[in-house]
Amino acid sequence: MEIWDVYDKNKNKINKRHVRGEKLADGDYHVVVHVWIKNNKGEILLTKRHPDKTYPNLWECPGGSILAGESSLDGAIREVKEEIGINLFKFNGKMIKSERRDAYNDFYDVWLFDQSFEITETVLQEDEVSDIKWVTKFELANMYDSKNIVPTLDYSRFVF
Repeated sequence: MEIWDVYDKNKNKINKRHVRGEKLADGDYHVVVHVWIKNNKGEILLTKRHPDKTYPNLWECPGGSILAGESSLDGAIREVKEEIGINLFKFNGKMIKSERRDAYNDFYDVWLFDQSFEITETVLQEDEVSDIKWVTKFELANMYDSKNIVPTLDYSRFVF
């Protein structure tokens, strides 16, 4: 069971917890992180969604909801470790966006990490991720235009 801290519309944590899968009350929010990783060649890491998940077989960056007691940064690092088995270093990351999304009852925190590693070093979480690769900015743009990227990800506003 996944437990989240609940936040108000101004991203202030309130004294309330939420169980994933239940409907959030109006005015209650949780934090979702998306983690973009760029290597020393300027390539961006993409993971392919498992065929049994929503948006099956589409590409995305690692991410998910932060857990109760976690900061956004700690949640970003945990999600990457869980999904691809890589330990990110806090000092390599910076938040590049945070916005409230009323349609999803969440705060959408986007992180960018400058950190290099080999694909062979990754360990994919089998029920989440079916493939992984580094792509150039050009390849990412083409994948987005070809509708091979999860449609809820708008990477175009981020500076890679």
